[in-house]
Amino acid sequence: MNQLNQIPQKQPSGVSESQTTHTILMIEPVAFGYNEQTAVNNYFQQKSIDPDTDIQSQALEEFREMVGLLQSKGVKVLVVKDTAEPLTPDSIFPNNWVSFHEGGQVVLYPMFAENRRAERRNDIFQSLSEQGVVINNIDDFASWEDQCLFLEGTGSMILDRPNKIAYAALSERTSRTLFLQFCTVFGYKPVYFYANQSVNGKRLPVYHTNVMLTIADEYAIICLDAIDNQTERNHVVNSLEDTGKDIISITEHQMNCFAGNMLQVENADGKQYLVLSQTAFDSLDQKQINLLSSYNELIVVSIPTIERVGGGSVRCMMAEIF
Repeated sequence: MNQLNQIPQKQPSGVSESQTTHTILMIEPVAFGYNEQTAVNNYFQQKSIDPDTDIQSQALEEFREMVGLLQSKGVKVLVVKDTAEPLTPDSIFPNNWVSFHEGGQVVLYPMFAENRRAERRNDIFQSLSEQGVVINNIDDFASWEDQCLFLEGTGSMILDRPNKIAYAALSERTSRTLFLQFCTVFGYKPVYFYANQSVNGKRLPVYHTNVMLTIADEYAIICLDAIDNQTERNHVVNSLEDTGKDIISITEHQMNCFAGNMLQVENADGKQYLVLSQTAFDSLDQKQINLLSSYNELIVVSIPTIERVGGGSVRCMMAEIF
């Protein structure tokens, strides 16, 4: 990817953003598979136990069913097909390398895994432009990869867009330095903390914030149990409550079932939906399901292969376009 605007410029303040959008970018996979480079700190990934399983075919079927479900509800899905070369097994998760903002603003991000950096493709922006997406400016943070500093888009950061607050669980993939720089450039108030999960008896960092926190227009879904430090936990809770969010807590088990990896979207008529996986839905209790359903209709999609092998779920597969 060419380095476009290597030093991001401070953006004009006062631009009001919506929390939800009706337009989504999704990347159709051509070589989906287990990524050894990301597995070093993504503890959700699992290798296929059956060597005869065609992982790519299963993932493609799940992907297309998800696209169809979203489109059936009136959500606009812009699908761009991945390329066979270079090999990018995680291209199905575009929200890590790009984010879109009001006014045609695009941001590119530095990626931890070297084989994920090739996911940043100029031709994707050309395709989006041909489909009516306005792109006025691209700010590129990717050069920070040379200094081993990473910030993986809306995987690393959960944006409360109307209130201009960004939440981040710091990890190898989420640099405090870059997070604060993003917040300065784009006028967000930073709220950062450490989130952990139990892995083989150890408390290890959650690789992406978006597996333990979802922010919708009126509510937030969060695994508070992952924030071991009580002061940090209180800070996050206070920030959410101060902005009027109803807090829906999930357990660490539910987080491991991707119940934190959801996304609120809308259709062209403004009707809102919450997109979540079947795995996540099955982990919820009836009270949680009823509460979420009282806010918006649920779109439940079955993507077990993508979740198991890729270590990400529905939110990771959707890059919102504003």
